[in-house]
Amino acid sequence: VQLVESGGGSVQAGGSLRLSCAPSGRTGSRYNMGWFRQAPGKEREFVAAISWRSGGTRYADSVKGRFTISRDYAKNTLSLQMNSLQPEDTAVYYCAADSRSLVLSGSKLTYDDWGQGTQVTVSP
Repeated sequence: VQLVESGGGSVQAGGSLRLSCAPSGRTGSRYNMGWFRQAPGKEREFVAAISWRSGGTRYADSVKGRFTISRDYAKNTLSLQMNSLQPEDTAVYYCAADSRSLVLSGSKLTYDDWGQGTQVTVSP
């Protein structure tokens, strides 16, 4: 599965951004999709995940109530709506696909395919 993210940018604290991910290739084998992020000097961390078939979701505690992951089954696209952004949300955000697991995972080891990343910068 090839993944292409879009929608990153710069925003002031309290603002909003919407990220999108367009999968292509062998998308039929995909079970779950997720968003991860990596700030400079830090490990890549889980943000949110969604079951492609059921729409069930899972979030990191740090983004609950602020971020919403969704998928458009007909258009085959993944989105991440980010509201009330804070400077600590600044990172490169990655879209990822999991074609092996039947449960939603927050571990980056579970995900097989990754996008190139899109930068999100939140200023104070």
